Amino acid sequence: MLLLPAPLLSQEEPMVSELPQATEEGLVWPQSVQQRLDEMVRQPLTETTQLGLMVWDLTDDRPIFSSDHRQLLRPASTMKLLTAITALDQLGTDYNFTTRLYTSGERVGRVFHGDVCCVGGMDPLFSFDDMRSFVDALKATGIDSLCGRIVTDVSMKDTLKWGEGWCWDDKNPTLTPLLVGRKDTFAPSLASLCEDAGIAVMNDFYVKADLPKDAVLVAERRTPLTLVLQQMMKDSDNLFAESVFYQVAASSGHRPARAIDAIRQERALMERAGLESKQYRLADGSGLSLYNYLSAEAEVYLLRYAYRNKRIFNTLYEVLPIAGVDGTLKKRMKGTAAAANVRAKTGTLTGVITLSGYATASNGHLLCFAIMNQGTLKAADARNFQDQVCQIICEP
Repeated sequence: MLLLPAPLLSQEEPMVSELPQATEEGLVWPQSVQQRLDEMVRQPLTETTQLGLMVWDLTDDRPIFSSDHRQLLRPASTMKLLTAITALDQLGTDYNFTTRLYTSGERVGRVFHGDVCCVGGMDPLFSFDDMRSFVDALKATGIDSLCGRIVTDVSMKDTLKWGEGWCWDDKNPTLTPLLVGRKDTFAPSLASLCEDAGIAVMNDFYVKADLPKDAVLVAERRTPLTLVLQQMMKDSDNLFAESVFYQVAASSGHRPARAIDAIRQERALMERAGLESKQYRLADGSGLSLYNYLSAEAEVYLLRYAYRNKRIFNTLYEVLPIAGVDGTLKKRMKGTAAAANVRAKTGTLTGVITLSGYATASNGHLLCFAIMNQGTLKAADARNFQDQVCQIICEP
C-alpha cells in the first residue's frame, strides 16, 4: 500500500489529473503538458518497446502525468539514484572514505623489522599521489629499509570481485577495498614507490590479513563522500557507485560488508519514501546488474523523498548531470528549453535507456520525472524520445 496522499494511478492508460479547463487563449499549464505527453506516449516507438513514465510536480506535490508508471523495468545507471540517496540519508554529507597505513614491529637503527599494513576503505579516488604520501610518512619515521611483510587488510567487504547479475563480457570494475588508480595492485605498487623513494624493501612478501592488534597508525587519507558522488553521478562511474554502495553496507556494522547489507538499508529507505520495497528487485549499486527491477513510480518517489529532505537534496541536485552543460547530458537538449533546466541521471544497457531527475518548468515549479525505455534496439531513438519529454515539461 502506497503511503503518499496521491491517489493510486491506473496502469491502463496515461494519467491526467483534475486541472483547470482550457481558456480562450488555449490550454493552461499543466494541461497543455499533459496533452503533449499523451501524444508522445502514443508514438510508434512505444508500439514495439516498453515505456515507464511519470512526472511529478514537487512544488504542488501532485502527479502530473504517468504511463505504465508501475511497470517493473531495468533501471540501468539510474540505479545510482537509489545508491546516492541512501548514502546521503544514512552516512550524511560529511562522511569520508578512509584508507590507513600502519606499522607493526620495531625499528632497529634505520631498518624496520615487522609489517607495513594498509587498511582499505574502498576509496575509488585513492591515487598514486595518495600512496606517495604514505611512503613519505614512512620515510619520516627515520627508516630506509623494510624487513618484513606488506599486509593488506581488505576485510571491510566480502571477497566477491563482481556484482550479482553482471555480464562477464562487460567493462566491470574490480570490487576490492584497496585499489590504487583503479587498479588491484596496491601492495606491489607500495613496494615499488618505497624503492623509488629510497626505502629498500628486503623482500616482496605480500599477504592479505587483518590488522595486527599492536599496529600503530602512520598515515591516513580521507576522501569526502560528496567528491565521490560528483564523479559517480556526472560521469556515471560504476566503480564509484559500488564503492558508495559498500560504504552503506559497512555502516550496518556487518563485517565483512555484503551487498545484502546495503540492499536492506535501501529497502528501508524505500519504505520511508512511501514504497513497498518487496515489490522491487535490488542487486547492486551501479545498475550494471541485469537483476535490478524498479519502476518509474519508484524512482519518482525516491526523488520526491530526496526533495523533502533538504540535506539530501542540496547535495544530490548539485552532482546530477545538467542538460546541455556537463556530465553524461553535456551533448543532449542543447538549444532547447530543457537545457540547464534539467538535472538528471542517465542509464544505458543493451536495449535499456533511462533518464530520471529534476526539471524546472516554465512557471518556476520544480518537477521530478522518470523515463524508462526498454527493448529499444536503437539507443538514439529512446534518447530522442526522452529529450522531447524533457523539452515538453520545461517549455512555456
